Amino acid sequence: MEEIKYAGNFVKVTEEKLSGLIWERVYIKSGVQVFPFTADGKIILIEEKRPHEKVPTRLKFVTGQMDNEAEDPLETANREMQEEIGFKANTLKILLHRESSGTINNHFYQVIAKDLVASKIPNPDGEDSIIRQKAYSIDEILEFYECGKMQWSMDSLGIYRIKDLIAKDKLF
Repeated sequence: MEEIKYAGNFVKVTEEKLSGLIWERVYIKSGVQVFPFTADGKIILIEEKRPHEKVPTRLKFVTGQMDNEAEDPLETANREMQEEIGFKANTLKILLHRESSGTINNHFYQVIAKDLVASKIPNPDGEDSIIRQKAYSIDEILEFYECGKMQWSMDSLGIYRIKDLIAKDKLF
């Protein structure tokens, strides 16, 4: 039987004894990363204050955590866009879904969004946490990885997937 050792707002840590061994599990709130497309085919990125990270500001995609496991990731994507860039999308589609299970457990959804309309709701991180937003082409974003302005991670996989779908005319 799993025993909770720590439970915070975003992370839960448990232990369970199985076959004479102690197994630790970390449960991280599931989250989304959104690629909001402008009418001219660019993707909106934000520069955000991150005072708790090694680099206190970063260029990133719209991201956020799901309020609970029952929340629809597309609803989360729209909420996060409304908080961070002041838009929601009339068209949303899951691009990629990764499920981690075992020692580290969560779901991560990458969502593409288009047909954006103005719709601002308050940002729980504070309105001053977003320094600026700007739309970039796929090639500009790929250059950000190459020059180190953005780190290679799951979002780079999403950008390459988007580039491939655009080339095949299958993005939406």
